[in-house]
Amino acid sequence: MANETAVTETIDSRLQENRKHWIAHWEPEDHRFWQTVGRPIARRNLIFSIFAEHIGFSVWLLWSIVVVRLGTVGWELSVSQALWLTAVPSGVGAFLRLPYTFAVPIFGGRNWTVVSALLLIIPSAGLAWAVNHPGIGYVPLLLIAATAGFGGGNFASSMANISYFYPEREKGWALGLNAAGGNIGVAVVQFLVPKVIVFGGGLALSRAGLMYIPLAVVAAVCAYLYMDNLAEAKADVEPVWSSLRHSDTWTMSLLYIGTFGSFIGYSAAFPTLLTAVFDRADIALGWAFLGAGIGSVSRPLGGRLSDRIGGARVTAASFVVLAAGAYAALWAVQRQDLGVFFVSFMVLFVATGIGNGSTYRMISKIFRVKGEDQGGTPETMLRMRREAAGALGIISSVGAFGGFLVPICYAWAKSTYGNIQPALRFYVALFLVMLAVTWFAYLRRGSRMAQAGV
Repeated sequence: MANETAVTETIDSRLQENRKHWIAHWEPEDHRFWQTVGRPIARRNLIFSIFAEHIGFSVWLLWSIVVVRLGTVGWELSVSQALWLTAVPSGVGAFLRLPYTFAVPIFGGRNWTVVSALLLIIPSAGLAWAVNHPGIGYVPLLLIAATAGFGGGNFASSMANISYFYPEREKGWALGLNAAGGNIGVAVVQFLVPKVIVFGGGLALSRAGLMYIPLAVVAAVCAYLYMDNLAEAKADVEPVWSSLRHSDTWTMSLLYIGTFGSFIGYSAAFPTLLTAVFDRADIALGWAFLGAGIGSVSRPLGGRLSDRIGGARVTAASFVVLAAGAYAALWAVQRQDLGVFFVSFMVLFVATGIGNGSTYRMISKIFRVKGEDQGGTPETMLRMRREAAGALGIISSVGAFGGFLVPICYAWAKSTYGNIQPALRFYVALFLVMLAVTWFAYLRRGSRMAQAGV
């Protein structure tokens, strides 16, 4: 009876707050609340969060495919310059994830989704103008490309916001879907842009940017009309700062460099590598999107597997596969075998997608265990949920810097040694180190997190 009364009061509270799109009462861990009120609201917010994040990711990686065609419109770039052009937006996006994380508790998740979607107009319009003006020089082009980082920042605020809506038992799947919907924007942009820029005959690279301006507006309008702010998330930013004190925040940041950093870095660099290493621009323009697509749809699988068998186990397995995939790619480069190279990268993308889902699932579980160890009171668990949301943004920011480092590492290897083999050797070693870190921190027999099944 008491539960039914609480649910009724919750519905009334929600209706009273509806005009301002603020929800004052939210208890997803309460089964009756979740089944009667929580799930439909959470699902609606998830759907439009995915859409906005999808457009953000697409804009973020626009340059990864546009750069392949710049030579046909008057731009003369070296391989290293092309890779830097794909790397800088990743670096800016990684940096912006920190302030975007703080934006959710300051402004509200729905409100910030509207703002962040509208900001995507800047890089889209900038690209549309810059590609047709090769006389401006490389540095201004690089600065304009850097604004695409606005799209990368969206991820942190979106994931932090959605983490509040779902109960612990469903966070892996929900966060996996939210992230996958955004991640697949990379594949969509790499698939659509080559077709759009030659639509109707001729070549018009400016269309790559112009096509995303109305989509950014639609994402903002949908967020404004259909998303909600949670009072639980609209709090002071102290929990975000508090999450910095946990060593697990930094350990997971390192692991996320290996999973998401690899995903975004490989997505940005893959079309250029196919062109530079094998001189196959046709493959880059026609088939490179498969990697990002496979990695994106694999992400919810990583979350689902982690819900069942534990995120640390899935993460460890993903690093094993990543090391094997990088070694296979090295072998293919040495023997100039395009088929093996392409397949090895597909394996890498699958492993990054699964690892992305599993590492994110680990974060909420780790902070739940910490809350239980501190007494498990409702106040303690609420504080830990807020710290977990802050940690999600910080980890996503640090991890995304991998998207900057991957193309830069390839550019360094190409300019210094004339090939990318040193970079691939480095990645094999790096993935093995991260496997060891995962085992020591979360799978080692007797450790607290291993006992909790993180």
